[in-house]
Amino acid sequence: MSHNKIINLAVIAHVDAGKSTLVDAFLNQSGIFSEHEIPVDQIMDSNDLERERGITIYSKNCSIQYKDIKINIVDTPGHADFSSEVERIIKTVDTVILLVDSAEGPMPQTRFVLKKALEEGLNPILFINKIDKKDARVSEVVDLVYELFIDLEANNEQLDFPILYGIAKEGIARKELDQESSDLQPLFETIVNHVEPYPNYDDQPLQLQISSLAYDDYVGRLGIGRIFKGTVKKNQHLVVIDSQGNQFKGTVSNLFNYKGLNRQAVSEAFSGDIVMLSGFPHISIGDTLCVVNHIDPLPPILIEEPTLSMNFMVNSSPFAGLSGKYVTSRNIKERLQKELEVNVGLKVEETESTDTFKVSGRGELHLTILIENMRREGYELAISKPQVIFKHDDNDRLLEPIEDIIIEVPNGFSGSVISKLSIRKGELLDMEEKEKMTHMTWKVPTRGLLGYRSEFINDTHGEGTMVRHFRDFEDYKGDIDFRTNGSMVSVATGEAMTYSIFNLQERGSFFIGPQTQVYEGMIVGQASRDIDMEVNPTKNKKATAIRSSGADEAMKLVPHRVLTLESAIEYIKEDELVEVTPEAIRLRKRHLSATARKRANR
Repeated sequence: MSHNKIINLAVIAHVDAGKSTLVDAFLNQSGIFSEHEIPVDQIMDSNDLERERGITIYSKNCSIQYKDIKINIVDTPGHADFSSEVERIIKTVDTVILLVDSAEGPMPQTRFVLKKALEEGLNPILFINKIDKKDARVSEVVDLVYELFIDLEANNEQLDFPILYGIAKEGIARKELDQESSDLQPLFETIVNHVEPYPNYDDQPLQLQISSLAYDDYVGRLGIGRIFKGTVKKNQHLVVIDSQGNQFKGTVSNLFNYKGLNRQAVSEAFSGDIVMLSGFPHISIGDTLCVVNHIDPLPPILIEEPTLSMNFMVNSSPFAGLSGKYVTSRNIKERLQKELEVNVGLKVEETESTDTFKVSGRGELHLTILIENMRREGYELAISKPQVIFKHDDNDRLLEPIEDIIIEVPNGFSGSVISKLSIRKGELLDMEEKEKMTHMTWKVPTRGLLGYRSEFINDTHGEGTMVRHFRDFEDYKGDIDFRTNGSMVSVATGEAMTYSIFNLQERGSFFIGPQTQVYEGMIVGQASRDIDMEVNPTKNKKATAIRSSGADEAMKLVPHRVLTLESAIEYIKEDELVEVTPEAIRLRKRHLSATARKRANR
């Protein structure tokens, strides 16, 4: 094996700008697929959840060969809850392709990742995507990107970024807007001309930093990172230096790099390349690997602290164990320990109760992705209402996490958004009207946003967009009023009947339909008043031999609300839980019987 010319690049953008689609086009046009292979769309989004939701959750690597240069490509998540993943990736690349939608322009998440890239001294390439959109405003979007670069204090070299225009879905890139092109050749050429391949530092002592983790049932924990200096060989003895400066020794038992979409086993890897290695069971993000006689650690990578926590509990409902394979506290604990192997933004703590675990993460999405994966793997558990993690500063002042929110809504709905966010202690930073849409920037406490997304969708009739991003910890903003409506709680166990649901409809909206199995203490709907309402959805019409005076009218039911995991977690109050099983998501009271609830309230 010999040293290759290597360029590492990351594709960064906001959710839905087309990152994964552009990576698809890179792979399709690089000739990595043989003739009989039919490539699928968003091939890098290999996880089932990523495919369903249409978002990238985990950053992934692949490589292509262009002329004599190996290009390692990293597809990054666009969602704010996974921003710590993007930060780490930026440290391992030589350039970034900044992907911007031709109509939307740069979005808040774009700002965040671009700031990190500029701080690392990278010179980005701008790719204006979806130029075939009817509402495309290409020249205006380019001006907005220039403003963003200036705002982020880019240097002159960074401001002189190359601009390409294209349609990632069709695999087209152009250097000029009116130029004809049928492939990504202009983008390949721009990458090679704009970025110098990584210098050859093979003759220097090894310096390899871990930027992400993976787990394999056969070989254990795998570290993924870039070789900044030197070379690494299979069976080589190395020293790992962690973020505290502690050292421990180990041997490289397996060594892989990337070829196309697959990892390939190699005996040696060279400076500049991204590799995956095993043999170090306690390796973590930011650790540096060096040769035994030359210890030279790189600055550690800081991992952002969690902002939200939930309690994961053993499912204790009457329907527990009917559909799940893993239902005990030991099963849940083992699964959470396994998740900690790769999910460094997560924190798991044991509580006073043996069947409850406190799990903290970067946001609602970060935690619900974990719950959804566990549910699909056959786990049953109960989840409590999310709690914001508070901190105290040196002067013992109480601090809470604050988020930046960027909202775009039709002009007619801006009033309701302003009133709702003001009640939730939000602070309006900027607002401007553009034709039919109002663009707003807010600063809101994280706890004020719990449960707001579904309200926002209802208030804007599904036409508004809301993007959140963690800002910082600031002084506690005071008490916030949350959901005022009570719940409709079943007092009986059995099958829900059309007759009783029809007669209860005017008292609130239902989460269940007819023939749904219910139990005492299960929440079957949202009451229209501000108190909990005890109802019996299992009551059926009495059968008598006497014919009624009028013919029975057909009972028309209002369609019930289908709860997703996110909407269920947003809905619940302190005394309520979400019951998660492979087949169903249910809401329930913490105490199932009415007498137990009264006793608890006392």
